[in-house]
Amino acid sequence: MFRDQDENFSNRNPGIAMSMISYGVQDLIWADNNSTWRNLRKILVQQILNSKSLLETSSFRRDEVRKTIKDIFTKIGTNISIYELSFATANVLTSMVWGNSSLEEAKDGQIEAEVRLAITKIFGLLAKPNVSDYIPSLSRLDLQGVARDMETEFETMDRVIMTSINNRIETNSRRSKDAVQHEGKKDLLQVLLKLNDQKTATSPSMTQIKALIMDIMVAGIDSSSTLLEWAMTEILKNPHVMNRIQEELATVVGVNNIVEESHLPKLQYLSATIKETLRVHPVGPWGLPRSPSQTCMIGGYTIPKGCTVFVNVWAIQRDPRYWDNPLEFNPDRFLPQEGTKPWDFKGTNLKYHPFGSGRRICPAYPLADTMQTYILASLFHSFNWTLPKGEEHDLSDIFLGINLKKKKPLILIPSQRCSDVSLYM
Repeated sequence: MFRDQDENFSNRNPGIAMSMISYGVQDLIWADNNSTWRNLRKILVQQILNSKSLLETSSFRRDEVRKTIKDIFTKIGTNISIYELSFATANVLTSMVWGNSSLEEAKDGQIEAEVRLAITKIFGLLAKPNVSDYIPSLSRLDLQGVARDMETEFETMDRVIMTSINNRIETNSRRSKDAVQHEGKKDLLQVLLKLNDQKTATSPSMTQIKALIMDIMVAGIDSSSTLLEWAMTEILKNPHVMNRIQEELATVVGVNNIVEESHLPKLQYLSATIKETLRVHPVGPWGLPRSPSQTCMIGGYTIPKGCTVFVNVWAIQRDPRYWDNPLEFNPDRFLPQEGTKPWDFKGTNLKYHPFGSGRRICPAYPLADTMQTYILASLFHSFNWTLPKGEEHDLSDIFLGINLKKKKPLILIPSQRCSDVSLYM
């Protein structure tokens, strides 16, 4: 599927609910492998996720991570829900998409809370088997109300996205009339709108821009939040892992210094810990569905054209034929070894592909890796973390929609780690 017949298995079968939230599959995640999808992927990879663009948006990530550290500092000694915290760090992603204006203008974090609630409901709806997906003749009846409820959440997200787009268009127009050259931080929305203004054959339409932003917000925010909670759960459960992470941070970053993205390539043990987290707790345990464009044979089985195929990533990455002591959380297995090819997220090693493989691999995995490493490094460099008294480590999980989440929210207590209080300001 991922190599010899990758092209044949490059389509999706999204279902009614996901088709709605993706603007009629005009996005990057759920669209079929066609010229429109290839053009949108090319825009994302070459215009938005290239080294220059990621460098230009690094200040957004830095600002949001520093805000998070400052906020946690005010809550030292109190119980903090890591899932709640992880949604706060999702501002790192949204600020990259459209800058800080939309969320900062929202009174008392109204937009942030609205988006968070909508995303939670969206994944709840995706978790419900929809009879309309299995018996298309009944789809118009919407017997379970999935389409109706998804339409409500779609309208919420679309309104937030359109508000940000209209605000940016108005701002750009005002600057143009004033003949003011504005240089500085460029968010992803600026890049997309500039491409749209060019009106070429490859320019993204406004619907495609909205669909791409929806992908980043819904999939990016939820998967980042889920991974952060699993990583902190495993690190706290294994004190020797936490000690090694903090020792590495002290060596690379320095005791009285703040974490910068320039430090990340040197944080090899933390990087290995994130890779091990994704091995044991892949955010998408079944990956995303694939659908063959032609009937074919795989492993002696006939796979019919248009059917839905899932790959059990969770089972592959815990298979004792491929992994020594697969249930043990051991970041050392991902450390660079002399004479062996280093582990990465490119999906070329089919024992390990948490971001997928082949042409439908998640193109944003380099950004996801940078964000997770930066956030976790900052959290463990600035604070020590402990469980509340009487609490025990819990690794039970629950499958929601397409993601595998912690069943019981992780609650931790932070304490100050750096002696210099100014590092928290």
